[in-house]
Amino acid sequence: MAHLNSENSELVARVRRIAGQVGAVERALQADVGCADVLHLVAAVRGAVNGLMDEIIAEHLEEHVAAPGLDDEARAAGARELLAVIRRYAK
Repeated sequence: MAHLNSENSELVARVRRIAGQVGAVERALQADVGCADVLHLVAAVRGAVNGLMDEIIAEHLEEHVAAPGLDDEARAAGARELLAVIRRYAK
């Protein structure tokens, strides 16, 4: 179940910003920046990834669980997929 819709370009833009943030962490480590500064950069990456995850979860719910017209099996499959991801993410 792909998340290709009109908001796909926004998600891709978020991923690119996250990649830039990860690059900043790498550069900071290579430049021997202080631990606290690196931790702040990593925390920002984590927040950005969490925000991306929230957006994709919301899209998944709207498209594969709550969308009108889905049959019971499609809803159940969408819910199972989401539950599996949430369990993995929560570890």
